[in-house]
Amino acid sequence: MTNAQPPRRIVSLQPSVTVILDRLNSLDLLVACTRYCQAVCKGVNDGSRLIVKDSWTSQSAEILAAHPDLVITSVPYQAASLAEILKTGTPVLALAPHALADIYRDIAMIAGVIGRFECAEAVIGAMQTKIEQIRRTASQAATRPKVFCEEWGKPIIRSQAWVAELVEAAGGEFVGPPGMQTTAEEVLREAPDVLVAAWCGAGDRVPLEKTIRQRGWQDLPASKSGRVFCISDELLNTPAPIQMRLTG
Repeated sequence: MTNAQPPRRIVSLQPSVTVILDRLNSLDLLVACTRYCQAVCKGVNDGSRLIVKDSWTSQSAEILAAHPDLVITSVPYQAASLAEILKTGTPVLALAPHALADIYRDIAMIAGVIGRFECAEAVIGAMQTKIEQIRRTASQAATRPKVFCEEWGKPIIRSQAWVAELVEAAGGEFVGPPGMQTTAEEVLREAPDVLVAAWCGAGDRVPLEKTIRQRGWQDLPASKSGRVFCISDELLNTPAPIQMRLTG
């Protein structure tokens, strides 16, 4: 396989993949992506690419219509959607990042596959430098607030491990095990000082007041101090350097 040519027609089934390709200056290789990619990467909004279902609802016919030589996908998956992807017979690069180290690895892996590894070094280096700058600044704070971040509301699911790492770097203490389902009662016992809601697919439209009321969280330290926030989900739920938003 040493003489194999890099892929020239890539289908991206997840926004994080599209963003990575963009940061690697490789959108010219992208022939199809999802509508969610359009929301986070303005470079794919010129109408030149097919729009396909994402890795959760993939359809083989849509993928094949783009005539790809590589499909890149990432979590979350369903067994049925994975079967649809494999049915195409196209080479597949399937990613499953959890921590920041995984995101760096995925950037390097995609860059290696498309022959643009030198770009990956610059992108990864910039991310690491920014995070370290934030860590040094935050280390001077007198206290470390307890922070509860959730990526889904019904059921309540804590944000992923890379979010926990960013919270820690920013001077907070991430409460509970990242990426795991929890309950309103458990969060009450944890008594976070800060609440952050970044629901997948909800943008910045999480109904905070209603959510606090329905869960009985009015007496949480975060609620009493007004430190309850809705963050556009792309900023925390896209494991990629979205205009450095993972680190900004």
